[in-house]
Amino acid sequence: MTAEPGRAGPDDRSGPSRPVVVFDLDGVVVRTEHLWEESWAAYCRRHGTPWTRDDTLRVQGMSSPEWSRDVADRVRLHTGARVEPAHAYESCVAHMRDALLAGRGPLLPGARDLLADTAAAAVIGLASSAARPVIDTVLEREGLAGLFTATVSSEEVARGKPSPDVYTEALRRLGVPPASAVPLAVEDSANGIRAASAAHMRVVAIPNRDYPPGDEALALADHVASDHDDARAYLRSVLDATP
Repeated sequence: MTAEPGRAGPDDRSGPSRPVVVFDLDGVVVRTEHLWEESWAAYCRRHGTPWTRDDTLRVQGMSSPEWSRDVADRVRLHTGARVEPAHAYESCVAHMRDALLAGRGPLLPGARDLLADTAAAAVIGLASSAARPVIDTVLEREGLAGLFTATVSSEEVARGKPSPDVYTEALRRLGVPPASAVPLAVEDSANGIRAASAAHMRVVAIPNRDYPPGDEALALADHVASDHDDARAYLRSVLDATP
């Protein structure tokens, strides 16, 4: 089969010849998690329903089908009105794309160097909870799409984070055999760290300062980086030591 650009397919059954590193998007590459919170809160507000920080923490890492059902259920429980999850999805994703195209959701400091430096020494993929239109908008806006051999949205798998599905699918598309050397993941959130760990990956955590993961999640990480430069140095030390 022919892989779609930037998304890849499971063509190479022998697996990549270089090490593999899979990145999260929101909170690792771009500062967009507050925009997701903004989109959910705005949708609920238009439907007479409050949205709190606890609601955000509950749905962070969920796939688009999961959080859109959650948002629709919250409106129904609060007001009795029935809204379709598909409507919540379309509205919130449109909010995100408009914000991104307006220049909001910038790259995090050091993110471009982290990606470029890692891509020079490894095959890199992306495993994100973001909807596919949001992933593609970010990568195209920032000129990053060419760095990734495969990108996966959790709306393309059965379950969102903290389930490992999005990571196992990314590894499948990258052609990583189950018995190969342990690949690495770079995450910022509690559910993301749990997902990568459940996929039997070595996790580099860059804790999200706005939505910090708890100690229980951080304990699953192989390295907790102070910032992107620290994560870049750690990854290069691991990759340079890989045969």
